[in-house]
Amino acid sequence: MSSGLSSSGPIVLVGAGNMGGAMLSGWLKNGVPGASVVVVDPGPSAQMMATISEAGARHVTAVPADLKAGVLFLAVKPQVMETVLPLVTSAVGDETVVVSVAAGKTLGFLEAHLGEAAMVRAMPNTPAMVGRGITGAFANARVSDVQRDVVHSLLQVSGPVEWVPEESDIDAVTALSGSGPAYVFYLVECMAEAGRKLGLRADLAMRLARETVAGAGELLHQSPDDASRLRQNVTSPGGTTAAALSVLMAEDAMQPLFDAALAAARKRAQELAG
Repeated sequence: MSSGLSSSGPIVLVGAGNMGGAMLSGWLKNGVPGASVVVVDPGPSAQMMATISEAGARHVTAVPADLKAGVLFLAVKPQVMETVLPLVTSAVGDETVVVSVAAGKTLGFLEAHLGEAAMVRAMPNTPAMVGRGITGAFANARVSDVQRDVVHSLLQVSGPVEWVPEESDIDAVTALSGSGPAYVFYLVECMAEAGRKLGLRADLAMRLARETVAGAGELLHQSPDDASRLRQNVTSPGGTTAAALSVLMAEDAMQPLFDAALAAARKRAQELAG
């Protein structure tokens, strides 16, 4: 990653919690000089403070009046965004690109507080913490090609970046991949509980479920085949997997549940827009 990512000003990271911290760690590991990063957080964890200090990044509890960001990266929860934005407005200059990872908060909402600027809405997910996330992103018309390349480079430290053509698509991205890891973790819980009900010890059932899902995910990651082909490869006609799938793939089973679940998540993302 180029050390000149943000020649128009520093990368200003607002919020160093789980997601912000994961992004910062990824930037530092991929060649972004710590000296080019300013972290704005009133109370980062001791571990995050150690990361900031070791990297030579600058930590402040509030945006200095004379600071203009090259990239203003907003990594705070949507519920506190309205409180935070007035505190960071001074960091937005003519050459700043604003990147928000807050679910539901539209570019219109951001512009109402920060004024007209180059802006990107991004939706990463928590596997970003281990460099295996995926991010959906939308850029407004004020984002230049150079700024988009910079933002892409910053986001892809945690995994692939998919740019969507409409801002409204971000709510669907939020429902699918932003919230998606929780669905997978719940799948592990359900599989383990089903195994326990079949007579396995609870701890053994959980280990089997956990490693099965993790291994299947890694196979999906490494294989050139799509998910349906990989499923078919496991499924012998008339076998045990086919018996299970006849239940999971029934007309009123897993697909309509996921349809309803993602629709509910997208609706909530839209409600968060206010």
